[in-house]
Amino acid sequence: MSESGLSLSAFCVLGTEKGDEVAGPEMSLVCLTDFQAQAREHLSKSTWDFIEGGADDSVTRDDNIAAFKRIRLRPRYLRDVSEVDTRTTIQGEKVSAPIGIAPTGFHCLVWPDGEMSTARAAQAAGICYITSTVASCSLEDIVTAAPEGLRWFQLYVHPDRQLNKQLIHRVESLGFKALVITLDTPVCGNRRYDIQNQLRRNLTLKDLQSPKKGNSLPYFQMASISTSLCWNDLSWFQSITRLPIILKGILTREDAELAVKHNVQGIIVSNHGGRQLDEVLASIDALTEVVAAVKGKIEVYLDGGVRTGNDVLKALALGAKCIFLGRPILWGLACKGEHGVKEVLNILTKEFHTSMALTGCRSVAEINRHLIQFSRL
Repeated sequence: MSESGLSLSAFCVLGTEKGDEVAGPEMSLVCLTDFQAQAREHLSKSTWDFIEGGADDSVTRDDNIAAFKRIRLRPRYLRDVSEVDTRTTIQGEKVSAPIGIAPTGFHCLVWPDGEMSTARAAQAAGICYITSTVASCSLEDIVTAAPEGLRWFQLYVHPDRQLNKQLIHRVESLGFKALVITLDTPVCGNRRYDIQNQLRRNLTLKDLQSPKKGNSLPYFQMASISTSLCWNDLSWFQSITRLPIILKGILTREDAELAVKHNVQGIIVSNHGGRQLDEVLASIDALTEVVAAVKGKIEVYLDGGVRTGNDVLKALALGAKCIFLGRPILWGLACKGEHGVKEVLNILTKEFHTSMALTGCRSVAEINRHLIQFSRL
């Protein structure tokens, strides 16, 4: 074995000086699933069920993860990888890596500062945070916590157009850079654990102030999300905002083509973490036909099932511009608040950096379809 090989092996095995292995329990959190296990210990059963639960039998929730493991990598060697650059852009904005935070609600369920801690971690990491309509902190508090962070806003379309308009103008004035409209929730999916735990009765939405009543809307009134939203409504949103519009929840070629036809600026391939319609395609399996359908005219992103740096690489190789993390962010938040989210993002970014180097990619632009092969197993 070469001297350099021995040195690398010793570093990989030992990592630190003798005695450091007893430094504390945080040393065991070396991957995203480590945070998952520890977060479960920190949270009540009803909160854990709310975060982890899928629709019906959770087939899609589990397949989101399993589908990545059906893809194999085809590394290229003898490429100078002494410098590997994970930076990229989304909607023209620079980010430190093609990793972002997907919109998830009620962060105060898992950490007192909720979305404020999440926003601070995203700002420190130099990545995009998509703030949810169902955030438990006010938009103003989130922006104050991380004034320099790159933020997009996710909108659940309400039947009251005036309410939508007020909320959109509010996020514009607060410096959000894109509007993400969720498409896959005309009705709420059949989430058995939430029904059993009656969790919805105890949650309110600070940012959905009714212009007629002036009070916060309880979460169970999310049943009043518009069931009539259709493609022709997109022109109304385009008429009231200058923000780029991203459609979240597209899984098919047909809808991807319609998105391009209606002049939106991006698509997030997503099945809502398997929480809406069960037994649909895993996000990574749907990505290929969506990317092919848009023909490079708009950016395509992905959420659902990303747990490792290899997963990020695979998504980019199949045409995603960026991935967004959902549950792992909540795991980090539950474990250590802002610092936990920072650690989750740092671990995933470092893993992605390693995956790039070990497949011969020196920049995000060099990641392409030739790097992967779908397993025959």
